[in-house]
Amino acid sequence: MTKNRINPIEISEQEFKESGYRLIDRITDFNAAIGKRPVTTAENPEQVRSLIGDRELPENGTSVSELISKTTTQLFDHSLFNGHPKFMGYITSSPAPIGALSDLLAATVNPNVGAYILSPVATEIEKQTIQWLCEFIGVPSTYGGIFVSGGNMANFTAFLAARTAKAPKELKEEGLAHVQKMVVYCSKTTHTWIEKAAILFGHGTKSVRWIETDESNKMDVNALESAIKEDLNAGHKPFMVAGTAGDVSTGTVDNLEALATISKSYDLWFHIDGAYGVPAAIIPELKEVFQGIKEADSIAIDPHKWLYSPLEAGCTLVKNPKHLVDTYSSHPEYYNFSNEHAEQNFYEYGLQNSRGFRALKVWLMLQQVGKKGYAKMIKEDIQLSELLFEKAAAHDELEATLQSLSITTFRYVPLNISDKIEDKDAYLNQLNETLVNELQRGGKVFLSNAIVDGKYCLRSCIVNFRTSRKDIEEIIEIVVAEGRKVHERISREI
Repeated sequence: MTKNRINPIEISEQEFKESGYRLIDRITDFNAAIGKRPVTTAENPEQVRSLIGDRELPENGTSVSELISKTTTQLFDHSLFNGHPKFMGYITSSPAPIGALSDLLAATVNPNVGAYILSPVATEIEKQTIQWLCEFIGVPSTYGGIFVSGGNMANFTAFLAARTAKAPKELKEEGLAHVQKMVVYCSKTTHTWIEKAAILFGHGTKSVRWIETDESNKMDVNALESAIKEDLNAGHKPFMVAGTAGDVSTGTVDNLEALATISKSYDLWFHIDGAYGVPAAIIPELKEVFQGIKEADSIAIDPHKWLYSPLEAGCTLVKNPKHLVDTYSSHPEYYNFSNEHAEQNFYEYGLQNSRGFRALKVWLMLQQVGKKGYAKMIKEDIQLSELLFEKAAAHDELEATLQSLSITTFRYVPLNISDKIEDKDAYLNQLNETLVNELQRGGKVFLSNAIVDGKYCLRSCIVNFRTSRKDIEEIIEIVVAEGRKVHERISREI
């Protein structure tokens, strides 16, 4: 046996450079021309499977250059591109190029950001990034937090911290069966994460009080207080109010200040799901919209939404970080992570022990762009959304329904609907549902849907630094042209 180990997974210096340079060249070309590609090829699963090939695990290896080249082609030619300027379907942003380089760098060092001793520099970078995010959205830097995979996990992390903080002390030993029914309150428009949390963490769906919204689509604060009083009278244990800073369908921001006041009055944990919308708090003109954010006990924010980070990057911020430690800290005998110089071990702050270096890309992006740069881009996204709303409102065949933050909802309404169609509302819902599906398959623009006052609408969410005024004008033309085709087709079938 030779002194130096020879193994099939290592790559020579020369091969690594050549493959890496070629890949970077192709990525550069891809980014430069992404707007000229279809948003998606919309191939069916069988077509995609045929590209990958249905074969057994290979017995022998393949060269790195061949693998990288082939896989790059597959991804570039057969993906949906959320970095495309006309992708506005879901709240996944165009990924910042520096984020891609950051992930390569993070994977090369491969720190385990679970314990300080395993990741000294990475731990300090994550801590600083969390402080910067606090400053970004306007809460004190004394908040602590942790990076997680995305919105669900950011909200779950806060949910469990809230439960630990507000539950009777015997919960940890005796479990939920031995405490009062614990109840959480949220708007009926709240993201499905809260239902998942109630199920997965043993509370059950009946522990969630879905509060009606007012005429502005915000949680009705009077209905909220009435529900809390009813549950207290019934002997239950209210423990958490979850407000939304930018709901996923319409972009509405709840009356955070009023929710904070009610939460404080009844000694409830006040959580804000700001996974999408809370970065807009950086805009001075929106200061009043986000009033009350400093009163939150916890906040969820997703940098891979409106901070333009590549996936994955979510974050939970908590006013008193000790609540995270109280919830997640564990010290089995095989943990040897004590260190007199270690200020923080992130495994004590969340569900994971082994953790990747998600914070690096956000840390570098915040430095590259700066506060002013982000304020400019976020404001421009909002202005483009407002422009889409205005153009839809001005068009004879479109009906604008709602606009908030960077989300616009509208629908196609043909000039002439046959008298044979008795239920016009049902027909318009069918028409617009079909239209959304056709647009998503067509590859020219990718929108999603929202239900607004019973109306099935097209929904555009702009969290995209590549989108321009030209794209908005073209989207109006694309939607109307496709809407006419769909109307002609399905009206004949009735």
